Amino acid sequence: MTATDHALELVETAARAAADKLGQHVIAFDVSEQLAITDAFLLASAGNERQVHAIVDRVEEKLREIGVKPIRREGHREGRWVLLDYGDIVVHVQHEEERQFYALERLWRDCPLIPLPADVTAHAAR
Repeated sequence: MTATDHALELVETAARAAADKLGQHVIAFDVSEQLAITDAFLLASAGNERQVHAIVDRVEEKLREIGVKPIRREGHREGRWVLLDYGDIVVHVQHEEERQFYALERLWRDCPLIPLPADVTAHAAR
């Protein structure tokens, strides 16, 4: 089992949105083999709470434009780690400190990476 085409479309849209707002270290994992509840995780980080909010707002805006709304949204008030659950994908936008501490990349390292567009990886690799 692999992530659906719809999930991959959402990942690409969300990744571009995160990169638009200077999201750092944007990566995506196909977690469909490990989890029955979602196909993919998208991770992005930011240097401060204000930027976390800006990335989250942009992701929500761009996904809304293609007709998708989050099922659940957690952590927005604190701005340290915001989780957006879209069913097919889950977007994690983390303050850089939380990203390093929780190290989701290590937790999901056995899952395949989802290739992101070159403009996202070049822009968000900082």
